[in-house]
Amino acid sequence: MTADTVGGVWTYTQELVSGLVRRGIRVSLVSMGALPTPKQTAWMEGLPSLNYLPTRFRLEWMQNSEQDVEESREYLEALIREVRPDLLHFNQYCYGAISPELPRIVVAHSDVVSWWVAVHGEEPSDSPWMRWYRDTVTSGLSSADVVVAPSHWMLDAIRTYYAQPSIGMVIHNGRDPALFVSDASKENRVLSVGRLWDAGKQVPLLLDEDQSVPVDIVGSQKEPREGNGRTERKVVRRGVRLLGEQSQRQLRNLYGSASIYAATSRYEPFGLAPLEAAFSRCALIANDIPVFRELWGESAFYFRQNDGTDLARSIRWLSSDPKLRQKYADAAYERACKNFTAEKMVDQYKCLYKNVTAAERVA
Repeated sequence: MTADTVGGVWTYTQELVSGLVRRGIRVSLVSMGALPTPKQTAWMEGLPSLNYLPTRFRLEWMQNSEQDVEESREYLEALIREVRPDLLHFNQYCYGAISPELPRIVVAHSDVVSWWVAVHGEEPSDSPWMRWYRDTVTSGLSSADVVVAPSHWMLDAIRTYYAQPSIGMVIHNGRDPALFVSDASKENRVLSVGRLWDAGKQVPLLLDEDQSVPVDIVGSQKEPREGNGRTERKVVRRGVRLLGEQSQRQLRNLYGSASIYAATSRYEPFGLAPLEAAFSRCALIANDIPVFRELWGESAFYFRQNDGTDLARSIRWLSSDPKLRQKYADAAYERACKNFTAEKMVDQYKCLYKNVTAAERVA
């Protein structure tokens, strides 16, 4: 299995790999991108049948990554010859075409083109790098035995902008509810989690208007490719705190004490942060985009798409009505427990692995 250490893919990997190993599956995990911190790998303790191999290869969506992608393919091919796995699970598109003698699953977590369309309203301009990126993604998707996406919206996006997979299916991301506190005493306060530099997360929408209750924003303020400089955004609204990056324990406490979670993203193939908030029994106020409607249905309170004024109105409305707020908090919690647990996700992947390897043996 490949993974990267930037953003939600690492959290997804943690839940999936932990569950697979506990079900008796041996996993060789290769991470790309920045080397993880000791805190990021603490979950691996007590997983003896996990073989972890961190690397620094640049990710396919990064500019000037062509050489790294080629070198990482060669590295993986050599590793596959050594390890001799039964199945390949790639969380990047660019490896979908390697080792055609083995069953290959590619997971579509996100992509540059659908992100660009969501943020800018049009496809990105043609360039040598964009042509390389599109060709790389299309090749990986077309070569995979199965392509998995965390939502129907994301599966439709890759069909629209790249290729029709041989087999495409949806397996929702999941989290372990036991990692979160659903019965803590709540404060009338809003929490939002997202990288401030990522226009797709659109967290600064919370700064468009004065808010009726305190707001905490968690997330990096420094874009990874900016070097060592740190870009700070000055808070111009009273009652808003920029808390920067937080540990999982700190986030757990913040989720537990907040009564409302603001899901501001204009681009979100799934969204682990709203799920974590739901497991913490926060009422969800969500941007009215198709993927949130697909995943959360009537269990979220929606604000007009990409409208900071309507977001502030929604916060004011929900924060002033405890009964309504509790109704949405309970609805989000129940929907999360029914649809988006790590146990359900791991079981679905294990079933997929079994079916794909069985089909390969028959072939």
